[in-house]
Amino acid sequence: MNLRSLAPFSGSSNAARPEVGFFGTLQREVDRLFDEFSRDLTPLQQVANNLVPRIDVAETDDAIEVSAELPGLERGDVDITLDDNVLTIRAEKIQETEGRDRNYRVTECAYGVFYRTIDLPPGVDPSSIEATMSNGVLKIRIPKPSHAGAKKIEDKEGSN
Repeated sequence: MNLRSLAPFSGSSNAARPEVGFFGTLQREVDRLFDEFSRDLTPLQQVANNLVPRIDVAETDDAIEVSAELPGLERGDVDITLDDNVLTIRAEKIQETEGRDRNYRVTECAYGVFYRTIDLPPGVDPSSIEATMSNGVLKIRIPKPSHAGAKKIEDKEGSN
């Protein structure tokens, strides 16, 4: 089946060339809509990305080490909890009250509540977790739970 048979006939020479005729116009309109849509979302995506701290999770022989970038936050703004082997880092960045009456031309600073969760192996002792914060970087050291090695179980001859 020929695609030209599906296109409405306009009588102009553009109908024979879809990139210029009906399909070309439709394609340009769809492209424009997607461009506008993605352009409108870009500032929202940037703000949302700024609210989620970037983290590094590394593992050594005896610990799991988490490093989280939290610029503009103090240690008192951050809550760290461990529940059902899930470590949660939660913080709130509050906008300063003195700048609210200004007419901003550009605002790129993100404010609000965010959190990150990290699944940990079972058996982590919450009292052994160490957290420090310096220069907007939170470092958490989680000692790995000690696992007893494989143990051989002797089977005994049963009595009848």
